[in-house]
Amino acid sequence: MKRIPKPIFFIVAILILLFSYSAIFGVSYYVGDNKETVVKGIGDIRWGTDIRGGVEATFEPADGYNATDEQLEAAKSIIETRMISSGITDYELYADNNTDRIIVRFPWKEDEKNFNAEAAIEEISSTAQLTFRPGNSYADTSIGSDGEYVYKTPTGDTATILMDGSAVKEAKAGVDTSTGSKNASKYVVLLELNDEGAKKFAEITEKYNGQVVSIWMDDVMLSAPTIQAVITDGSAQITGDFTAEEATKLADRITAGALPFQLETINHGSISASLGENSLIAMAYAGIIAIILIAIFMIVMYRLPGVVAVIALIGQMGITIAAISGYFTVFNSFTMTLPGIAGLILSIGMGVDANVITSERIIEEMRSGRTLDGALDRGTKSSLTAIIDGNMTIVIVAIILLLVFGPSNILSVVFGQSTTGTIYSFGYTLLMGVISNFIMGVFLSRVMLRAVAGYKFARHKWLFGGVKDGE
Repeated sequence: MKRIPKPIFFIVAILILLFSYSAIFGVSYYVGDNKETVVKGIGDIRWGTDIRGGVEATFEPADGYNATDEQLEAAKSIIETRMISSGITDYELYADNNTDRIIVRFPWKEDEKNFNAEAAIEEISSTAQLTFRPGNSYADTSIGSDGEYVYKTPTGDTATILMDGSAVKEAKAGVDTSTGSKNASKYVVLLELNDEGAKKFAEITEKYNGQVVSIWMDDVMLSAPTIQAVITDGSAQITGDFTAEEATKLADRITAGALPFQLETINHGSISASLGENSLIAMAYAGIIAIILIAIFMIVMYRLPGVVAVIALIGQMGITIAAISGYFTVFNSFTMTLPGIAGLILSIGMGVDANVITSERIIEEMRSGRTLDGALDRGTKSSLTAIIDGNMTIVIVAIILLLVFGPSNILSVVFGQSTTGTIYSFGYTLLMGVISNFIMGVFLSRVMLRAVAGYKFARHKWLFGGVKDGE
C-alpha cells in the first residue's frame, strides 16, 4: 500500500472542518448597523415559495391587443430583466402563446418584512423604456442569474438620451457571414429602424463614429457597442462574442423596449408557504439529531473509519450547502425548495452508504487474514467499483432531471411549465450532493484513512472494526 505522510490526516481533517464551518455559518462582519457578507452561508440561502411563500401573477397585453409569439417573448424578457436587476434570480417565468398570457412566480426576498404582492408585481410589470445613450458609464453593479455582471444607473454623459425604443422597428438575432470578415459566421443582433429612427440614427452614428453608444432597458445596460461606421439606411448590426442564445436574448430585450402594447395584470396574489418557517426550523433540528445519531452509529460500528466517515460527511454537507448558498462566487446562488431538501437528504444517504461499504470491505479483508495495510489497500480498492456504480446511476438520473425539467425543454409541454422549478431543484441538489460525495467520501476519506494508519497508536485492527490483535 502506498504510504501517505501521517500529518496529512490532521491537515485534511482541519481544512474540511474549517471549510464546512464557513460554508454552513458564513463569514460576515458589521460596519455600524450594516452587515457586510464576506462568504455566504446557510443563512443566506433563498428559500422557495413552498417554504417561505412569495408572489404569483398573470399578465396579458392591455386593451385586448393580439400579440405575436415574438412580441410575447419580448414582453416576457421585460419581466426577466426587471427581476434580475432587482436581485431576483430565482423564479418561474413562462409565456402561454395560446392565450397571450405570461405567468410569473417568485419567492419573497430574504429580508422582506412587509409582504406587499401588489407593489412587487407593479415593480416588475411597469412599461419598459429602451434608450440609446453616449458612453457606457454606470454607478452600480450586481450579479445576474447567469453569473455575469449587471451594470446599472447611467452617469455623466451616459445620462443623456439620444434615441428611445420607439425608433426600433425590429431586432433579431442573425449571423455575420460577410466575406473576409473576422466576425464571419459569428452571431450578431440585427437592428431595423423605422423612418424617423433611421434619420436619428444617421445623425447619432455620424456624431459618435468610433465612440461607444450604449443601449439601456430602464436603468440596466444591455449592450455597449462601438459605432464603426455612419449608418444612413436604418439597418445596423451589433457584433460581439455572442452565442446564439445570447444574441437572441439581447434582440428580445431590445424588441421589448419597442413593444406597441403595455402589460396589464389579470390576477395576482401571495403564495402561502406549504411548509412555513416554523416547520423549517423543526426540520433543521430533526436533521441535526439525525446527523448526530448517524455519527454515533458510524463511530460505534466502525471506530476509526467511522470517525473519518463523519468528517467526510460534514465536508459533503459543506460543499452541497456552498453550491446552494452562493459560497462559490463563480456559481449562482440557488433557491432551496422542499424537493431540493429531499435531494440533499438522499445525497447524504449515498454518502453514508459509500463509507459503510468501504468500512465493511476493510473488515472483511482483515477477517480473511490480511494485515492492516493489506486490508486497507484491498478494502478501499474493492469497494470503489460498487460505490462508483451506485453513484454514477444517481448522477445520470440527476442530469436527466436537470436537462428534461430545466428551462426551455420539450417535456414542459407535456407536464406543464409549473413543474419545472421543483423537479429541477431536486435534480440540482442531488447532483451537487453526489459530486461532493465523490470528493469527500471516495477521495479524501481514503487519503485520511491511509494517513492515520501510519501512526503507531492506530496500528490496531480493532480500531478499524476488526477483532483485537491476537484473537
